[in-house]
Amino acid sequence: MSRARWVALALIAGASVALTACTAGDVQPTAPPSQGQASAPPSTAPDEGDPVVAWAERTLQTMTLQQKVASTMMLHVPGTDAAAIRAFVDAYQPGGLILMGDNIGGDIGAVSELVAAITPDKRVPLLIGIDQEGGDVERIRSDSWASAQSLKFEPPEETEAAFAARSTMLDQAGVSVNFGVVADETADPGSFIYRRALGTTPQESAERVAAAVRGESGKVLTTLKHFPGHGAAPGDSHVSVPSTAMTYDDWRATAAQPFEAGIDAGAPIVMFGHLAYTSVDPTPASLSARWHDILRDDLGFEGITITDDMGMLVNTGLAEYQNPSENVIRALAAGNSMVLYILGSVDPGTLITDVAAAVTAGRITQQQLDDAVLKLLVERRHQGADGLPLRRD
Repeated sequence: MSRARWVALALIAGASVALTACTAGDVQPTAPPSQGQASAPPSTAPDEGDPVVAWAERTLQTMTLQQKVASTMMLHVPGTDAAAIRAFVDAYQPGGLILMGDNIGGDIGAVSELVAAITPDKRVPLLIGIDQEGGDVERIRSDSWASAQSLKFEPPEETEAAFAARSTMLDQAGVSVNFGVVADETADPGSFIYRRALGTTPQESAERVAAAVRGESGKVLTTLKHFPGHGAAPGDSHVSVPSTAMTYDDWRATAAQPFEAGIDAGAPIVMFGHLAYTSVDPTPASLSARWHDILRDDLGFEGITITDDMGMLVNTGLAEYQNPSENVIRALAAGNSMVLYILGSVDPGTLITDVAAAVTAGRITQQQLDDAVLKLLVERRHQGADGLPLRRD
C-alpha cells in the first residue's frame, strides 16, 4: 500500500466513527418515507419529517470532514478481485463505485456476488453505477435489448420496454445507478452523440427519455446525461471541451426539452457534461454554478447531480484542467452532489485531502458539502437491504 493510501486511511478510517457505526437500525424498516406530492420526482430535497432524513442528519453529525468529502466521490477500482476492491472501499470510504468492463468477469450472478462482497454495510450500500445504454455503450455484454440506434425510430413504448428489461437485469446484478439515458438530441449523423441519442428532434427525444425513465423506475436510479446537452456542442468530451454559442433562449426551446421531460418523469440523477455553452457560461457545465442554478431554478430539479468522469478534463490537455484535485474542488463548489472519477494514476487519498483543505479554506462551503452528503446518505439509506423501498413515488 502506498504512503498516500496509508495517509488517507489514517485520516478517514482512523479519525472517527465510520458510517457503519451509525446503524440503519435507527430507522424503522417498516416505516417508508413520506410520499410527498404525487407529481414530485422520487429524489427530492430532504424532507425533515422523513425518518430516513432524520437518520441521515444524525449520521452526518458523526462524520469527519474527510469522510464527508470521500462520500461525495464515485470511484473505479479495476478488476474482479473482491478482496482488493473491498480493501479500497474500507480505506477510502467513497460514496459509490462505478463498474467498468474490467469489473464484469462473468454472468449476472457473478456481478451480483462481486457487488455484495465489496459492500461494507448492506443497510447503507454504496451507490453502484454503470454505463449501460445498450448498443455502443454497455459494460454488461449480455444486454440484447434495443438501443438508441433503433429506438429513436420506434414508438416511445419500445424505449420504455427496452429500458424496463435492461434495468431489471441491472437490479439483479446489484447495480443501483444507471448512467444509461442519453438526453442529448441531434439530427446530425456526424455528431459524436448521434448513435446514442434517443431522438433527432427535441420533442422526439423528450418522449423517449421520459419513456426510458418510466421503464427504469423502481429498479435502478435513472441518470439523465449529458446536461445541458451534447448534441448542440460538437466534439468528443472525452478529449476536448465541446462548445457552442447557443443562447439560453434557444437552449430552453430545444436541447433543454429532453432533460425537462426526464425530470418531470421522475429521474433522480442528472449528470453534468464537460460542455461549454459560451453565451451562458464559458466554463464547462460540470464546473459551472450558473448551470446548476438553471437546472434547479428553471427546470425544477431537486435530486442528485453528478459529473461526467473528471479524468476527461485532464485528457483535454488544456492547462487549466491539469490539476485533478482542482477540477474536483471546482466541481463540488459549483454545486455537484457527487463527482465521478475513473482514477487511473490519480491517488484518491490526495483528492480527499486536497478537497478537505478547500472546505477548510472556504472554497467549498461547509453547508454545500453537508447538503450534498445528506442527499447522498438519504438515497443510499433508501436502498438499504432491510425493507425500505427504492421506489418512493
